[in-house]
Amino acid sequence: MGVRLVVVDDHRLLAEALASALKLRGHRVLAAAAPASGAADLVLSRSPEVCLIGTAAPGEPGAFDAVVRIKRERPGVAVLVLGPVPNPRGIAAAFAAGASGYVRHDERIEGVERAMAKARAGEVAVAPALLQGAFAELLNPVAEPDDEGTRLLQMLTPREVEVLLRVAEGEDTRLIAAGMRIAPSTARTHVQRVLMKLGVGSRLEAAALAARTGLLDRVSHHLPGGATIPAQGSPVRRAGEEGD
Repeated sequence: MGVRLVVVDDHRLLAEALASALKLRGHRVLAAAAPASGAADLVLSRSPEVCLIGTAAPGEPGAFDAVVRIKRERPGVAVLVLGPVPNPRGIAAAFAAGASGYVRHDERIEGVERAMAKARAGEVAVAPALLQGAFAELLNPVAEPDDEGTRLLQMLTPREVEVLLRVAEGEDTRLIAAGMRIAPSTARTHVQRVLMKLGVGSRLEAAALAARTGLLDRVSHHLPGGATIPAQGSPVRRAGEEGD
């Protein structure tokens, strides 16, 4: 039997795409909308069984204010948070707000459905490893903040780090390809992988996330051979290399 749900995300395209996929699988989507901050009003007007709320920054203050309001005014509605590769603090914040689960943005549609079924049944819908970290954070909320920039950097290959640097410099696919001496199609693939790993939907968001987390301040220590931040359109230089 299909689930009655609403899908809300800061990115309307993502909300509508997920809603369409779930409709095709027999679920009743009451609404798909943006931004996520309007989720509470939508839930109050539509009364779904499950609300899927997408967020690009689960660790940001106020990220789950809508969840708090939904659970206060419609406690019977199960709320699932859809977000990027999380740190324990972000998941802990989601559960503290009243969410029933956390699903990564790169999860397959079958995984989203399983999480919906668990949430509707009153169960916790989150991977065991993520849940363990969240519980530890809830029990020890005064722990030092996670170094998100370092954590994100560890997810990227050296080449992906270089791509992120160039994206942050404002280079388009053509300039990235020329600077790295690769085909434009290869550059485009690298960019898409970086966006997926960072859990963002655009180059602008990737650059903003890199700046906000201090990731760009760390990258020179992680590039091969002591590479430095490139000038726009130029190859990344390694230690000891001369400029043109």
